This record gives sequence, C-alpha cells and structure tokens, in this order.
Amino acid sequence: MYRGATIGVVIPAYNEERFVGDVIREMPSAVDRLYVIDDQSTDDTWNEIHEAARMDAKAQSAPDTASGPLVADGGASALTTRASVHDPIGRVVPIQHRENLGAGGAIKTGYLAALEDGVDATVTVDADGQMDLSQLPRLLDPIVEGKADYAKGNRLLSKEYRAAMPRFRFVGNAILTFLTKIASGYWKTMDPQNGYTAISHDALAAIDLENLYEYYGYCNDLLVKLNVHGMRVADVAMPAVYGDEESSITYSSYIPKVSSMLLRNFLWRLKTKYLVLDFHPLALFYFIGAGTAVAGVLGAGLTLVTMLLGTGVAIGQTSVLVAIAGIVLLLFAMVFDMAESEHLESQIQ
Repeated sequence: MYRGATIGVVIPAYNEERFVGDVIREMPSAVDRLYVIDDQSTDDTWNEIHEAARMDAKAQSAPDTASGPLVADGGASALTTRASVHDPIGRVVPIQHRENLGAGGAIKTGYLAALEDGVDATVTVDADGQMDLSQLPRLLDPIVEGKADYAKGNRLLSKEYRAAMPRFRFVGNAILTFLTKIASGYWKTMDPQNGYTAISHDALAAIDLENLYEYYGYCNDLLVKLNVHGMRVADVAMPAVYGDEESSITYSSYIPKVSSMLLRNFLWRLKTKYLVLDFHPLALFYFIGAGTAVAGVLGAGLTLVTMLLGTGVAIGQTSVLVAIAGIVLLLFAMVFDMAESEHLESQIQ
C-alpha cells in the first residue's frame, strides 16, 4: 500500500524479453499488484514474466500479501473473453492475450483487471524500462491526496527533460499535443503520449472502459473521456529514460489513425458534454465557426478562378469577411472551452 491506498500497476508487454523482467524486479514494494499483460509476444517475454515474478515474490519475502486470485477467473466477463488470467505469483498477475490487441488493448486489459480487483489507484508503466520508477510517488500523490483523478508524466514541462527527448519524437509529440488539446478540452495538458500515468478507481469506473481505443492513441482517447466526465488531470514533470529499446510504432499508419480518432472524439465530446449532458453555446460556436470558415475559404478559391476570367473581386471581398467571421467564432469557442476545463487541470513541477 501507499499512504493507505492500494496500488496496482499495469505493464503491457510485447516482445520485451530483455526489459520486462527488470521492470518487474525493480517495482517498489509499495505496489500491491502488478498486472503484466503479454500481448501475444513472439519472443520469450512470457517465460521472462514468470521467472521475474518468482524472483519478485522471493525478494518480497511475503507472497501471501497478494494471496488468492482477486481477478475473476471464470464466466464470460470482458476481461476473460479477451485474455487468460493466470494465478498470481506473489503480487504479480500474469495475463496473456488470446490474440494481439496492441498497446491500447493491453492497457485496457490491465485496467479491466484492476477495476475488478477494486484497487484504489492504477498506474501504467511500459515494459521497456523507459519509466523512472523512483518517480512513482509523484504520480500517486495527487491521486491519494484527492487533488486529481488522473495524473500523467510530462516530459515537456522542463527544458532539461525536453532536451533529453530525441528530436523526431519531440516534433511529433508537439503536433499531437496541440491536436489533443483541441480534442480533449484539457488545454494546459502537454505530452499526451506519455504512458506513465496513474488513475483513481472512481475515474476508471466512470469512463467507458469497454470502448477505450486499442491502438497507440489510447492515452489521447482516455483524456477525452475523462474531460466529458469532469475528471481532474495533473501534469507531473518527469524525465524519460531512453536506452536500447526500439519503438514498434509505424508512423505512416500511426499519424492518420490517431488524427482521425481525435477528430471523432472532438465531435463526440462537443455533442455529449455541451449538447446532451448540458448546454453551452461554445458547441454551436465551434460548428458554425468551422462551417463559416470553410465556406469563406471555398469562396476565396472560387474567386481566384473567376478573377482569371476578369470578374470576382466583390465575391472575393465577401469571402474574406466570411472566413474572418468563421475564425472569430472558432476563437470564441476555444476561449470558452479553455474556461470550462481550467479548474480541472494542474501542473506539478
């Protein structure tokens, strides 16, 4: 336990045979449960999980502290239909997917297990050793103190931490940060791709966990769901550790997939939060502003064509005014959106 709260850690693993064992063995003793998900690895990851679990149980010298399978092992729950949940080895619960579901799918499986166990706070840690486990208390403190429902690492708050990030990752992260701000409504939140997170039991129970995005954009999708439910998010400055691990992300497919998901989530958030659950004119400002701006741009394009034929100046002036009106409406919508979620965000240096 940590400060009176039970702690679970979800560790998704796909072909991490050289790293996952170290992550398990180095996990702080305050952690009550480790949900280690083998996402149908093709290497020796599964055996390494079991070996490391046995070593961890021996090192803890108290395997009975996590005695008995807390996760339901039978029936047709959402968890057991997607994965095989094995008996705990000490505090480690080895879970093996029936098929490869991707990073988001593995996180979802771990969340489902933690939710069934009823742990107070659930942390996500990558199996490649990039997360500094000594920083774990900084993520957990906002949760156990009741100051946040979701805490996430942020490698962009500190100049020193930004400098340690490879340039290509920094550029991609900056782009996704901007898109996620718009989609989620958390305008102060940065580094949305950071997989080092902690979430409270109440927040985990509130979101639509069954429909959590199962690709690499799961963390962006989760932020949108949290915002709709009015959950408080804390950005915690912390470094990442870059070593010999290799990313399995294929950017040619990653960028269009995540971008389209963010667009769908943005529209869903506006509809659900500002039209269905409550009403706020910012949703109308967004929709009307976007439509007006597009109409203005199309009008300007038509003007260019007509000008080549010797006409169209008046149409061009009108198009510019329409485009400006649309942009102003969009800016008003963003300002209102920021104000609506400002009290839900905090940053911890």
